[in-house]
Amino acid sequence: MSDPKFNEEEINRLHREKMERRQAARRKVLATKTEERGLLIVHTGSGKGKTTAAFGMVLRCIGHGMRVGIVQFVKGAWGTGERTILAQFPDLVTCRAMGEGFTWDTKDRARDIAAARAAWELAKEMIADPTYRLVLLDELNIVLRYDYLPVGEVVETLTAKPRDLHVVVTGRNAPAALIEAADLVTEMTLVKHPFRAGVKAQPGIEF
Repeated sequence: MSDPKFNEEEINRLHREKMERRQAARRKVLATKTEERGLLIVHTGSGKGKTTAAFGMVLRCIGHGMRVGIVQFVKGAWGTGERTILAQFPDLVTCRAMGEGFTWDTKDRARDIAAARAAWELAKEMIADPTYRLVLLDELNIVLRYDYLPVGEVVETLTAKPRDLHVVVTGRNAPAALIEAADLVTEMTLVKHPFRAGVKAQPGIEF
């Protein structure tokens, strides 16, 4: 009969050696990553979590004392928990909700285009402001999908951003040109959502 203690010790030894090899390989890879610069980041897809993940990065920036600018292209009067908490950091965060709700709420295309243009002009000011380290353009992809802003103009501005600035763009249906220009693209995939089972949007989860 084999000794259980010996078997456990052997398993632990093999595991330690495996992890040491993995650690050495990881360090070798990390040693080649020396560039540091601002990124163009896109969160898209039909799944929940695009804005949530972006605000997670906003919180990280606050923790590092980095100034953040936020423009919300769709969300307007609808109060959100993130706006409430970020208002407690006025020296580090500028958050502007420039939208008037979803396009099916206003039913006025010209009004939606005007709101999108006003939000974009503010976004360009933030991008050009050297005091910001990260700019979040929340739901920008939505207005691009409806052709409320020219995709070419937006992509040109984002690719010409200051080298040290991070820009995060959220919203489903990101245009191909934006995906191509981005440094980091994450697609949230919908697997299951309570909305389909009749559960409404709830504080702390959706807003």
